[in-house]
Amino acid sequence: MGLPALSGIDHIHVFVTDRAAALAWYRRVLGFEPAAALLHWAEGGGPLTVADAGGTVHLALFERPPQPCRSTVALGTTAQGLHAWWSHLRSELPQPPSLEDHSESVSLYLADPDGNPFEITTYEAAAARRLLRDQAMPRV
Repeated sequence: MGLPALSGIDHIHVFVTDRAAALAWYRRVLGFEPAAALLHWAEGGGPLTVADAGGTVHLALFERPPQPCRSTVALGTTAQGLHAWWSHLRSELPQPPSLEDHSESVSLYLADPDGNPFEITTYEAAAARRLLRDQAMPRV
C-alpha cells in the first residue's frame, strides 16, 4: 500500500522582523499580495499569507526576532520568465541577483531584507542561456 498523495506545497513559513516592511518588499519585488481569504489569521500576531498573482505560491509571513534561515525558497519559471525576472530584479534591488548556471537549470539568487534566501529557476536552460547572452548579461 502506497502513501497518501500530496497536492503540492500549500505554503512556506518565512520569518521577518517587520511584517509591514516585508509586505512592501514582497509587493514591490515579487508582486505578492495578501491572500484576502486568510487575512483573519494575521490578527493577533498570526501569519500574514501573501500570494503571487496566479495564487499558486503562498508565503506565510511571521513577525519574529531575527534568526538564521535554514532553507531557500525556489520559485519556478520559464526561460522568458527568468529573463524578465532578471530585468525586474536589477531595477528593484540594491544589488543585482546572482546568476548561476547549474547545467540542467539556470537560476537567480536573492534575499529579502531579513536575509531569507530565494531562488528563481528554469529548466529551460539552453533557451535561458541564449536570452541572457543576447542581452549582454553576466556570463552563464
